[in-house]
Amino acid sequence: MSARSIGRLASRSSALFLCDMQEKFRPSVAFFPQIVAVAARMLQAAKLLEMPIIVTEQYPKGLGPTVPELGAEGIMKFSKTCFSMLTPEVETELSSLPELKSIILCGIETQACIMSTALDLLERGLDVHVVADACSSRSQVDRLIALSRMKQSGAFLTTSEGTLLQLVQDAKHPKFREVQKIITEPAPDSNLVALFQGRNPIFG
Repeated sequence: MSARSIGRLASRSSALFLCDMQEKFRPSVAFFPQIVAVAARMLQAAKLLEMPIIVTEQYPKGLGPTVPELGAEGIMKFSKTCFSMLTPEVETELSSLPELKSIILCGIETQACIMSTALDLLERGLDVHVVADACSSRSQVDRLIALSRMKQSGAFLTTSEGTLLQLVQDAKHPKFREVQKIITEPAPDSNLVALFQGRNPIFG
């Protein structure tokens, strides 16, 4: 029997996925500025840690480009029409990463592209870490239930700060000080505490 994964993270075997943070979603997705700000922190740290980064755009002709505040200028954007980020082009990119074990997933919308991507990655045997404070939806019910659904399927729910500390592991890490600067200020609030109050399907 294979050992159950406990979701350890290491920068050398992890990639960051940033999903569809585009202009047309700005007015409709709840807590859009906060989600993008947290994802930007993740991107900044991934660059410092020299991790592979995948950025997708859903039908950019109609939904616009990735928002500039994400800080993804100069990074290739993979266009798609399917919900999953695992397009043939992204699959090819991943095939060039023989040590890849874990995907860190941020973006929108949680019940659509994030969940479809997570399920596809899990089917391929990869650990999936969904950064809950870097994912949102138009509906907060959809956001909450999608997080629960991904947990049921085996994804790890986490936060941006928890993820970054897992990636460096030790204050002696050569990039720890730079990563520490990113998380000195708490991540912007996207109402997760209110979503999680009382009995709910994520912690039940």
